[in-house]
Amino acid sequence: MKLHIYGDNIDTDRIIAGKYTKTLDISDLAIHVLEDLDALFSKRVKQNDILIAGWNFGCGSSSEQAPVALKNCGLQAVIAKSFGGIFYRNAINIGLPLFEIPDHLINKESVLDINIEQSTVFDSTSKNFYQSQKMPPVLVAILLAGGLVPYLQKNGDY
Repeated sequence: MKLHIYGDNIDTDRIIAGKYTKTLDISDLAIHVLEDLDALFSKRVKQNDILIAGWNFGCGSSSEQAPVALKNCGLQAVIAKSFGGIFYRNAINIGLPLFEIPDHLINKESVLDINIEQSTVFDSTSKNFYQSQKMPPVLVAILLAGGLVPYLQKNGDY
């Protein structure tokens, strides 16, 4: 697992440029994710990597393609100091775990263990334990199911 660390105010257009949001092929989104911020990101990111960000990650439009692009490039989670509200809900809906930790001191040497059920992150390098904003049980269940549609299919509400 590798950490990819970025700064503040990364909006949905920086996550996936609008010119790519017309496709129905989600693998196209993954190829172009974050390319306006870091042209080599999609080549470096591997399955189960984690994206670390500062304040206001995912601000901007209501584009569901932004969290879809992040999830489909292989990220297991995004940790940020804060998230745009619509981005947060869209990420939960598609099964991308988010951890909002305003005081995190995570850096490129950090080795992280995340726990979705408890909304916690442990940095075994620094021995820092972070408690993210606790999610209601239904949101945890949606994440563990892989998103809202699989959750509804599993629970007979679809």
